[in-house]
Amino acid sequence: MSGAALMALSARQVLERFAECSLTPSEYLTACLERISQVNPKLNALTAIDAEAAIKEAALATDRWQAGAPRGPLDGLPIGVKDLQDTKGLLTTHGSPRMRAYFPSQDLPMVARLRDAGAIVLAKTNVPECGAGGNSRNPVWGATANPFDADLIAGGSSGGSAAALAAELLPMCTGSDTGGSLRLPAALCGIVGFRPSVDVIAHPTRPLGWSGISVLGPMTRTVDDLTLMLSLAQGFDLDDPLSARAPQDRFATLPRQDLSPLRVGYSEDFGGAPVDPDIRETFRNRIQKITPHVAECRPVDLNLGEMDRCFDILRAESFLSAFGEGVKSEPENFGADIQANVDLGRSMSLADRAWAHAEQTRILRRFNALMQECDVILLPTAPVSPFPWTQGHATEVEGQSMDIYYRWLALTYRGSLSGGPSITLPCGRDSRGMPFGLQMLGAVRGDEAMLAAAKSLETLFSQDPDMARPRPDMASLAPSATDLRSIVTHPPILHSPARSEPTPIETAV
Repeated sequence: MSGAALMALSARQVLERFAECSLTPSEYLTACLERISQVNPKLNALTAIDAEAAIKEAALATDRWQAGAPRGPLDGLPIGVKDLQDTKGLLTTHGSPRMRAYFPSQDLPMVARLRDAGAIVLAKTNVPECGAGGNSRNPVWGATANPFDADLIAGGSSGGSAAALAAELLPMCTGSDTGGSLRLPAALCGIVGFRPSVDVIAHPTRPLGWSGISVLGPMTRTVDDLTLMLSLAQGFDLDDPLSARAPQDRFATLPRQDLSPLRVGYSEDFGGAPVDPDIRETFRNRIQKITPHVAECRPVDLNLGEMDRCFDILRAESFLSAFGEGVKSEPENFGADIQANVDLGRSMSLADRAWAHAEQTRILRRFNALMQECDVILLPTAPVSPFPWTQGHATEVEGQSMDIYYRWLALTYRGSLSGGPSITLPCGRDSRGMPFGLQMLGAVRGDEAMLAAAKSLETLFSQDPDMARPRPDMASLAPSATDLRSIVTHPPILHSPARSEPTPIETAV
């Protein structure tokens, strides 16, 4: 099997071949490294890479599989970890100048669980500075390009993960999501990104432990791979008071969900958010194709309250908690977007905070009432087709000016407010030939049922050329016309420094 054919395999297919000894972890890693050497310079999806350690780990995994004694279900499978998440001994910069020499002493618990299952952490994946925004570019590593067009954005903040998966550099990557950081880049790159309910994956580095606005989650190319990764990453941690204990096999087998009895609600704009006409038209086409296969498919009103103001306050308090002191003492080490969020937080009062938490509760209860009438709700994930990565964010959508750099992400951040699960499924291409992502919302703590519905829809999409997951033509992909590293102002320190760096706190768009 050629290297390209190997890299096109799903994670489950790779692991099946490991088990039957028709493919070894060492052989697969070699194919990954070759692919990365050919493609990553064009995309800049992966940042720090530890090939030497990965080669040694793959050799040990090869021996274990051949002896019939794998370390765990992912033994020898290379993965990417988002550069906001700690990886023991592997450079973790957050795309921030102040973190460019940070080598964590331990893994984030989610990463540790994946390692315990046998995964090899091969590389970190690129992000916006400190996870702020929907464009994965920063002054340490530069920008990540879209595998379908290297002049366009991959999305953010898990943009490096999404691009690496779409370009078939790796079979699994981690992500995180406050206002769309798992879902937006997955949609723009044509892969699967899942924001779980707040209790599913422990997030002990969340700045405000009692606020569920930020979650961790998996990213893969298929729902089957996603549920495998989720089943191993999920879990409880005492330092995350919102995480919950659950059976170890919680996501190992999804309930069967035929499409025929499914009650589907849909919204083009999540209660009036601006969406470009071309995206609306693509979404309508997909709804028309889905409707004959489900019990009902009808429009629903997602105007659940003052969602934008509520999110602004919840997000600002999180950024103020995470970065307030740093921006005050070292303003030169933080970009304009981080400083803008901190300034916004400082301008708010206790009354604003009290209102936002009360409004989020009201939004939750209205959403819960709506979900009594629907099993899932469908809507677009991104309001626009990918734009040039040299542009920081979408400044105008459907003729409306964006008042802050993340406002164009309303289709995803409004969904974060309920605390329930949401997923982006690749669903063909938009009118410009770029990947189109279909977003699905599920009932709060109804992750298994929503994932089962997502699997059934994925199967339906695969049978229609207009809705099947698109794949980029990597052989003809030219590098971006603009140097992806042109904005690098603080090159990373690639060897462990004698001094320690500040302990990072993960956030995301």
